Amino acid sequence: MTPARTICLGFVAVIFVGAILLMLPISTSDGSWGNFIAALFMSTSAVCVTGLAVVDPGTYYNFTGQAILLLLCQIGGLGYMTATTVLLLLIRRKFSLREKVTLQQSLDITGIRSGVPLVKSIIATTILFEIIAVFLMTPEFQKKFDFGYSLWLAIFHSVSAFNNAGFSLFPNNLIDYVHSPVINLTISGLIIFGGIGYQVILELYLWLKMQIRRSPERFSFSFSLNFKVAVSTTAVLLFVGTIALWLTELNNTKTSSGFSLGEKLLAAWFQSVTARTAGFNTIDYGAMTLAGLFVTVVLMFIGASPGGTGGGIKTTTLRVLTNCTHAALQGEDEVHIYDRQVPPLLILKAIGVIVGSTLTVMITTTLLLVTESDIDFVKILFESVSAFGTVGLSTGITPKLSGSGQIVLILTMYAGRVGVLLLIGAIFGEPRRKLVKYPEGTLLVG
Repeated sequence: MTPARTICLGFVAVIFVGAILLMLPISTSDGSWGNFIAALFMSTSAVCVTGLAVVDPGTYYNFTGQAILLLLCQIGGLGYMTATTVLLLLIRRKFSLREKVTLQQSLDITGIRSGVPLVKSIIATTILFEIIAVFLMTPEFQKKFDFGYSLWLAIFHSVSAFNNAGFSLFPNNLIDYVHSPVINLTISGLIIFGGIGYQVILELYLWLKMQIRRSPERFSFSFSLNFKVAVSTTAVLLFVGTIALWLTELNNTKTSSGFSLGEKLLAAWFQSVTARTAGFNTIDYGAMTLAGLFVTVVLMFIGASPGGTGGGIKTTTLRVLTNCTHAALQGEDEVHIYDRQVPPLLILKAIGVIVGSTLTVMITTTLLLVTESDIDFVKILFESVSAFGTVGLSTGITPKLSGSGQIVLILTMYAGRVGVLLLIGAIFGEPRRKLVKYPEGTLLVG
């Protein structure tokens, strides 16, 4: 049982337990047994923090079912090993060496001893952000609903947003709040901080702490390469995505009819943020232009940052490949980012991620084109990338998928959440180190 297999099987176990709970009569609004495939789809979507839904969570599930769905989102966002670590801390059990190594691989950190303190920081950060968002959104929801239900709406959407899940209790997601700055900015803020990675948040916290206390260490403090790459790449993608979606939907009366310039920019900003693996929407994606859908597909495929609650190929992977291209064009034999040389093994990993991710999307799209032959190619491709990137955005075809199509998306969401390379490592086992080195060869490329 390798660490990779432990993580992958842990997610499978949580998904199946969640499916059984969501299928029980205590979870459904009408008190009847639910369909197993639908329950499995919803559980997978929650644990993989995707947000695609074959049923409406707000009407199909009662309070118990919605609470179970939300708990699955929280476990999925934290990660199986993080949630397990919390349970072990609560029962005060000591960690074995294997559990420490597995936690290290799950969090993608270098030091084994730093895993448990990081988990404690992750839990504290998660609770803090979600509580702040609840206080901000509850008064906004109270404009239409009573305090009790408004509080539940704020809690549900806060947890769903920070974990980049994208589930909403409204039938049309957040379209009714497209003009609300409070909901738009709060939800988008949760999505950004949840997807940028816990280690980035902790580094920012340490820097702010030093500045406020005017500690002498603030002059020698330096942000890590991961922080610089994740923050700068995220900022560029948010800006470019906002401008691109604003331009593509500028004259689309089906999505922004009657909007002022500021409201159009706010809508474009929100869609740019949510396309990075969140799944909420304030406009109808089924009515978007083809250009707008294509821009969204690109953003969904890139996804969030490592260590966060989002999916996709990650911002750091994009940055490494971009700088590889720059080095090739400049005729350089080394890749540099912020005056640091990128290790060859990291470049190989980035290439493996992009190749594996592209193949996964291609296979998923092909299978869906076979099982759902009556649906347009663009909508199928959009759904495939949304599932792999654990985004949850849809043009409205998810409830219309056949049982076979739902199973294809279940497997795709799972692969996107655990990671292509980790999943391959779990299937084929740990790679063996080769003792033989071969002579170099050359061939034509490009």
